[in-house]
Amino acid sequence: MRVIGFAGWSGAGKTTLLSRLVPYLIEGGARVSVVKHAHHAFDIDKPGKDSWIHRQAGATDVLISSSGRWALLHELRGEPEPPLVALLSKMSPVDYILIEGFKAERHPKIEIHRTANNKPLMFPNDPNIVAIASDIRPETTLPVFDLNDIPAIAEVVKAKAEDLGEFSAKYKVD
Repeated sequence: MRVIGFAGWSGAGKTTLLSRLVPYLIEGGARVSVVKHAHHAFDIDKPGKDSWIHRQAGATDVLISSSGRWALLHELRGEPEPPLVALLSKMSPVDYILIEGFKAERHPKIEIHRTANNKPLMFPNDPNIVAIASDIRPETTLPVFDLNDIPAIAEVVKAKAEDLGEFSAKYKVD
């Protein structure tokens, strides 16, 4: 398994880009998963549903299963958020794990930048950025691609994604 991130300010288009990149990589024969970081409390099950009731009752883990999918909900109950490497170790084997967000982590990242956000580029301050997808061409020696150039971005993923074992070895989980 190989990992690469997609980092950028909120509203830059990370999710939109990934919604086009994932099927492109899959059409090329790759198996792909995505890890998404949320900066706020979020809920994936609805109040009143059994899984929600079990979590509200205090269960640490609630596993939901059906013939179409399964999901594991884990409540931290005041514990700190696990490090990215610990979360990645829970993923099923695939060719690529695309990481949306986690911009402070030290994995290879493609910066997603949109000028309409009026936010600065991150690459000058983040040595883990390996390429930029943007609607402008900033001054840099890094590869820069148009936000809509999915084939070129896919090639960067293939070339720059880091082996999960190497990434994990750098950040041992206690």
